[in-house]
Amino acid sequence: MVPSAQTLGEFVSPRKQSEQMETQMHLEVDCAVIEAARQRPPLDILTATLRDSSAPTGSKGLQSRWQEGASSPRQDTPWKFETLKSWPAPSSADLRGPDEEMLEELVFCLPLAVALLGPDLRAQATKGVKCGGVLSAPSGNFSSPNFPGLYPYNTECSWLIVVAEGSSVLLTFHAFDLEYHDTCGFDFLEIYNGASGDQGNLLGRFCGRVPPPPFTSSWHVMSVVFHSDKHVASRGFSAGYQKDVCGGVLTGLSGVLVSPEYPNNYPNNAECHWVIRAAGPATVKLVFVDFQMEGSEQCTYDYVAVLGGPGPTQGHHYCGSARPPTLVSLGHELQVVFKSDFNIGGRGFKAYYFSGECQEEYTAVQGNFSSPQYPSPYPNNLRCHWTIRLPPGYRVKVFFLDLELEEPSSLTRTCDFDHLAAFDGASEEAPLLGNWCGHHLPPPVTSSHNQLLIVLRTDRSTTRRGFSVAYIGVVPMNVSCSRTDFQILISAQALAPLERTKVYLGSRSCAAQEMGSNFRIQARFDTCGTESQRRNNTSVIVSVLYIDFSAGGQEDTHEYEVRCEPRRKEASVHLLSSSRWLGPYAATAEHLQEASPRDEAEALEGPVAMVAQDTSDVVFLGLCILAGVLMVVAIVVLML
Repeated sequence: MVPSAQTLGEFVSPRKQSEQMETQMHLEVDCAVIEAARQRPPLDILTATLRDSSAPTGSKGLQSRWQEGASSPRQDTPWKFETLKSWPAPSSADLRGPDEEMLEELVFCLPLAVALLGPDLRAQATKGVKCGGVLSAPSGNFSSPNFPGLYPYNTECSWLIVVAEGSSVLLTFHAFDLEYHDTCGFDFLEIYNGASGDQGNLLGRFCGRVPPPPFTSSWHVMSVVFHSDKHVASRGFSAGYQKDVCGGVLTGLSGVLVSPEYPNNYPNNAECHWVIRAAGPATVKLVFVDFQMEGSEQCTYDYVAVLGGPGPTQGHHYCGSARPPTLVSLGHELQVVFKSDFNIGGRGFKAYYFSGECQEEYTAVQGNFSSPQYPSPYPNNLRCHWTIRLPPGYRVKVFFLDLELEEPSSLTRTCDFDHLAAFDGASEEAPLLGNWCGHHLPPPVTSSHNQLLIVLRTDRSTTRRGFSVAYIGVVPMNVSCSRTDFQILISAQALAPLERTKVYLGSRSCAAQEMGSNFRIQARFDTCGTESQRRNNTSVIVSVLYIDFSAGGQEDTHEYEVRCEPRRKEASVHLLSSSRWLGPYAATAEHLQEASPRDEAEALEGPVAMVAQDTSDVVFLGLCILAGVLMVVAIVVLML
C-alpha cells in the first residue's frame, strides 16, 4: 500500500528529520508517495520558492520550476526540473553542502506532493493568468493561454468581440483540443450571440477535439468564454473572427439574415450559405421583409434558394422583386443560399428567422404559451412570433395570465425597449391590437377574424420574467330574448364540421336546429335548464349553452352563459371560466370572464343581424294604434 500524505503543514525532509523547511504552499508529505504521483493527472508548470526557516534572514534559498514531460500521465513519465535561481550565489566549495542536498530533495518531492494533494495547489500555481479582453478590430485571431502549449488549470477567459453597428461576426476555429466530457462539464468553450452574462444568448458549449462549426452572430456582438478546471490540460484552441461576411451556422432563437452590403446593392459573383438550426425537434420559420434582386424566368442568374433539409432537394428559388412567402422548415434545419452572377444587381434581401420556442403556430381551438425560458428571464435580442390560426368563422380571444417585461422609457413613457404586441392577423402588417411592457396585466384582446399574431421583441440589455397567455376560439353568436324565451343563432361555418346535436342549451334534449347556413336554438324560459336569479338587484334568466368539440376520446366542451333580463328584453352571452384548458394557470381563471358580449355577433355570416331587444311588444302596440285609428275613421264615416 502506498503511504498517504500527512497533514498539511511543514515539509519534513526524509533525509534530515532534524531540519525543517517551509514553502510558500505549506505542505507536508513523505517522499515514499512518489510512485503514486505518477498516476495523477499532469501538471503544466509549477514554480516554487524554498528556504530554510531555521536560518537567519538572507540565508540560502532556492527557486525551482517543475514540469511533467508528457501531456498525459504514464508510469514512465519523466520528471523534469530546472533551477531558476539561488541566493546567495553558491560557491564551488559549498555547491554540494548539506543545505543544497536538502533543497534538491525538496525540489524533487514538492511537485509530487502537489500532484497528490493538488487541486487547490494547482489552482494557486496558475493564479494570475491574464487572458481575454475586448476585440474591436474588423478581424483578428485569439487563442487559449499558452497555445499551442498546454493551457493552465483553473482558468477562465472571456473575449467580447464588437464590430461596427449593423454588421455581423463570423467566428471560425483553426485548432481545437480540450479535455473531453459527455456534457463538457470540465474544460469547455462557450459561444454567445451577444453578451456572455445571459444564458439565453448561448449558442453552444464545446469540448473534446472536434472543432465547433463556424458561427455567425445575429448582431454586431459575440462573446467567447474559455474555462478549465483543476485536472487534465490539453493544447486548447485557436480561432479567428471577421465582420461583414455572409454565411455560417445560426442556432439562436431568432435573428436576421441580409444580403452582403444590404441595403446597398449586393456585389457581383457573391455566394453565401447559411444553416439555421433549431434545438431539438422544433421547426424554423423564415419571414422576408424586403426583397429586390435581378429577375429571370427560372431564377438562373441572381437568386435566393431555401432548402428544407440537409441536401439540395426540395429547394425553392426566388428572384425579382416579389417577396417570397413565409417559409417553415420540414425538420429542425433550414438552409438559405444567396448567389449573384457577374453583372446586374439589386438591393438584395432582409429576412427574420425564428426557431425553437421563439416561434409556434397554434391551430387548436384553445391553448396557452409563454415567453422563452418562462418563468426564468427571457434572452436579449429576440424577435419571436406566435401565430394562432383557427378555422374560418372563429375569432381568437387572448387572456394575459402573467406579464413582466422591461419598464417603459422614463423619457417617452412608451414601450421603447422590450415589449409585447398583438396583431389582428397573421403578420406584423395587420392592424395592431395592442402594445405592452412593464408588469400591468392588459385586458383580453379579440381578433376580428380567425387569425392573431403575438410578437415579443427584446433589446440588448435588461431582461425580466416574461409573459404567459392563454387563448380560446370564440364562436360568434346572436342571442336575443323576449319575456318568455331565448333565441340563439350561430353560423354553421364557425362550427364546421360539428353536427347540430353537438350544440345545445341546458341539456342535449334542447339541441340546435338547422336554418339555412345557421344553427338555431329557440327555448322557453321554463325549459332547457333555465333558472331565475337576482344579479345586481335585477331579476335575470340564466342558462348554459354547450358546444361539444370532443373527439377521439378527448373531452372538449365549451360553455357559454346565456342571460336575459325579461323586463328590458336584453340578452347577453359570456364565456364561462374553464380550468381544463388552462392547465397550470387554472388559479388565474378569473381573467377569462367575458367583459362584453356586443362584439360576439359581428362575425356572424348571413342575413341575420344581432337583436339585443325583442320587438314583439312594439309590433303589438303598433297594431293597437293602427286599429284605434281605423276605428276612429270608421266612426267618422258612419256619422257622415
